[in-house]
Order: sequence, then C-alpha cells, then structure tokens
Amino acid sequence: MNFINKALEKAKSLHQRQEKPAPLPSPAPPGGPGPDLAETPFLGQAPDKIHYIYTRTAPVDMDRLRRNRLIVQGGDPAVGEAYKLLRTRLMQRTQGEGRNTLMFTGPLPQEGKTLTAINVALAISQKVGQTVLLVDADLRTPSVHRCLGLPSGPGLVDYLTSGYPIAESLVHPGGLANLVVLPAGAPSPQSAELLGSPLMMELVRELKHFYPGRYVLFDLPPLLYADPLAFAPLVDGIMVVVESGVTPREEISRTLALLQEFPVLGLVLNKIPPEFFSYGSGHRYYPARQSPKKFPLPWLK
Repeated sequence: MNFINKALEKAKSLHQRQEKPAPLPSPAPPGGPGPDLAETPFLGQAPDKIHYIYTRTAPVDMDRLRRNRLIVQGGDPAVGEAYKLLRTRLMQRTQGEGRNTLMFTGPLPQEGKTLTAINVALAISQKVGQTVLLVDADLRTPSVHRCLGLPSGPGLVDYLTSGYPIAESLVHPGGLANLVVLPAGAPSPQSAELLGSPLMMELVRELKHFYPGRYVLFDLPPLLYADPLAFAPLVDGIMVVVESGVTPREEISRTLALLQEFPVLGLVLNKIPPEFFSYGSGHRYYPARQSPKKFPLPWLK
C-alpha cells in the first residue's frame, strides 16, 4: 500500500472514532502555498466528506537566506536573473514532455550542487502557477534544511527505513510561496541501497503523478559515491553542476561517461567570476548534446 493510501486509511480510522466532524483547517499563511500545493488529502469517501490538513509551515530568516546566496526578495538581482534563465531553459526542455522529476549531482563535493538545486527550485516556484517539491536525497550529508534554516526532523530516511509518513515530514518554508521541502532526516550509511530500493522507486513514481504539474527536484550526493547512479534510473532528467576553475575537465568527462545511459539535460557551470559576463551572471548552462571538448571553458583545469 502506498503512502497516500496509508494516510487515507489512517484518517478514515480516526474519523470513524470521532462523533463530530473535524474542524476546518486554518487559513494558509500569507504568501504561502494554496490548497493545490500544500494540502494533503487526509480522508474522504465522497466530495462533501473530504477534509484536509496543511503541510506544516516553518518560519525562515530571509536575511539568512540572502547570506546563503539564495534568490529571495532583496537578494542579488543578477544572480536571480541567472537562475531564472536556467529555469527557463530547463522548463523549455522538460515541460512539454511531462518530465517533471529532475535530480542534481556533480563530479566532486563542494561544487555548489545543493545551492543550485535550491535556487532552481525557488526560481521555478516564482513562476506564476508553478509549484515545486524539493527533496533532499543526499542521505549521506543532508544540507537542504540547513541552507533554508529549517529545523531538523524526520524525513526521507525515516520513510524508507521505518515507514514514517511522508505527509508528516513535508514542510513549507514560510514566506516562500509554492515551495514544499521533503528533508532527508538523519544521515544513513545505507544511502545507496535506500535510494535504489523498490520503495524509493514507488515513492518517486507517486510524487511524479500525484501533482502532474509540479516539478519534483532531488538533491543527490556527488558521483564519488554510488548514490546518484542508483537513483538516476528513477528520474526524467539530470543536471550536473561543476565549479568554474576548480572541477578538472577529466572529472567532467568521467561523470558524463558514468551517466551516458541516463537522461542528462546539461551541465551548470557554477561560481563563474562576474568579470566573464557583462551582467554578472553566476552560472552558465550547457546542453548535454554538446561534447565537453567543445565547451569554451578555458578556466577549467
């Protein structure tokens, strides 16, 4: 039984023990997601019997998000425009084909893949009518919750190891409309096995189809580990993040060779010095169909 049906059955059992109908949910927070984003079906047999609970909301410190180089209101407008450009390119290549599950990885640690995944999620969420679920699937060193200033708690690892309900792990960062986060939970030494498990496969399939218009973004460890290769068959597209002036060219080639059987959408060159661009963009996107030997990247080692 999938996690949605489990939630429905649990709610049905609770409802049958109640003599009075459940109270209506409190209004969504100002600027928060509407019912089509953050409400989770909790029980129901007929339309007039359906009740909802809201994904829990956690406050975030906008000043902290700006210091962490996230594209929130009041941040660097040049960085925001760079990520909006990346968002547009990604959506143009995926939206018409229904490819809404995307993962972010990179050849090496500290290249900025988590920051890129979060900022792409924020950029997509800022598009009118678009919603995003950001999943921290780096089960070795989870960091999405720290970047966003969210409290630690149960998450994906708890669902995969003990069946903890996904609906109770989801969190909406207050003030960031149309974005919901599924944290990783506590780190796991069996991360590759968990990410390649049948339960994970079922979860990705359900997240893909439960809200067909929602993008689901997964932050994965770098390809020093088996985790991204175990997870790659489950998603519709892969973005590879490399660091300008740091990631060796041979590591980029090795990464593309490892992922050659999977749907690599392209590479994001991160941390580009502003002097390379007249408008100070912080990254550049290279479609996967280009050979890495043709990339005009003289600053790569």
